Amino acid sequence: MSEKTRFDSSLTSSKQWIAAALIAAVGVAGGAYLLRGPGSAAAAPASGHADAPSHKDGEHHGEAAANTDAKTGAKAGAQADAHQEADQHGDEEHHDEKAEAGSKDAHGAAAGGHAEGEEAGEGLVKLSPAQAKAAGLVVAQAGPASIKKQVLLPGEIRFDEDRTAHVVPRVAGVVASVHAQLGEQVAKGQLLAVIQSPAVSDQRSELQTAQRRLAFAKRNHEREKQLWQERISAEQDYQAAQQALQEAEIAVANAAQKLSAIGAGAGAGTGGSSRYELRAPLAGMVVEKHLTVGESVTDSTASFTVSDLRSVWAEISVAAPQLPDVRMGAPVVVRATAFDSQAEGRIAYVGALIGAQTRTAPARVALANPQGVWRPGLFVDVELLAGETPVPIAVDAKAIQRPDGKESVVFVPAEGGYQAQVVQLGATDGKTTEVTSGLKAGQSYVKEGSFLLRAELGKASAEHAH
Repeated sequence: MSEKTRFDSSLTSSKQWIAAALIAAVGVAGGAYLLRGPGSAAAAPASGHADAPSHKDGEHHGEAAANTDAKTGAKAGAQADAHQEADQHGDEEHHDEKAEAGSKDAHGAAAGGHAEGEEAGEGLVKLSPAQAKAAGLVVAQAGPASIKKQVLLPGEIRFDEDRTAHVVPRVAGVVASVHAQLGEQVAKGQLLAVIQSPAVSDQRSELQTAQRRLAFAKRNHEREKQLWQERISAEQDYQAAQQALQEAEIAVANAAQKLSAIGAGAGAGTGGSSRYELRAPLAGMVVEKHLTVGESVTDSTASFTVSDLRSVWAEISVAAPQLPDVRMGAPVVVRATAFDSQAEGRIAYVGALIGAQTRTAPARVALANPQGVWRPGLFVDVELLAGETPVPIAVDAKAIQRPDGKESVVFVPAEGGYQAQVVQLGATDGKTTEVTSGLKAGQSYVKEGSFLLRAELGKASAEHAH
């Protein structure tokens, strides 16, 4: 056989081997895929490629082609595995999301139940009966009451002018001595000061002259009367003596009245005829003093002011719209603005004219002042009762609290303690307040001690916030 024939025969044999190897590789790869599943498809090329060095170049090219087909199949298998894993992962995520949503729903339901429980206990102050008794809580019932219509007027304490005296000398002179001091309590007729006055000296001299003339006229009248009765002298002489006596009596009375009018009196005393005594016209306190020793005074110099402070006046300024409510005899309550003190009285005077500048009318309340609490010059508020209005439901004004500064609440007895009940308020007079909504007639509420409950409620709110 020729060499060419042997070459062609060997070439034909090599091609057959390459084809057989390719078919075998495809079969092995397919079987491995079917047996192991998609995840093992990548192992076949590795084993096929491991045998590649034992073959010739022609076989290597055939195996390369087979390896390419195997890689294509493995890639398709890997994609199928990836898709399957994605589906499985998606299902797992879906189940996880559902589980998480269910957990959230359960947590929300629990939170909602907790919130509802907190809302149900909001405003409740837990307090046992023993604790409530120790705290001094007093429970009353809401019911009908009368709301008083009150008018508040500004006023000022002044002297009772009916019991106040402004002492003046009524004569000109020089102050010789002062016997009363400022703030001193004096009795009626007590000596306040002594003034030396020439005018008083003249009046006393005139009185003394008139008295001497009267004495002479009396003696002359007695003599003429006796002579006329004995028919020694004429009746005309007796009548002249009688007229002179009457004139002397008139002169003495006139001089005495002049001294009495200035408060000097007829007696000169130890200080001479010019001594003039200034005395207290009534019992009271010396509230003003304007005299010093050696001071020259006139008949109108304000020397002393003496006032009986056991009674004072509260002067009120009443605006025109309030005049219909201010009536004579109406009861009032006078309260000091500078300190805690009050007194009751009645309207004693209402002015008939309105001031041109102030546009108010004056009114007056007479106040008893036995302790001297009401001092002149003190500013006061005068509360006047102008009428009453009945309301169906009312509570004591001390029971109303405002924990948040906005809503008004009244504490009512509840299970386990006291509940803050929101109420709407109406008219009030400072002591009683109308309740328009939030309470029923006859319902119990805390009348006294509600401030302590408010403090406990604020403390509980602060702890809950932290």
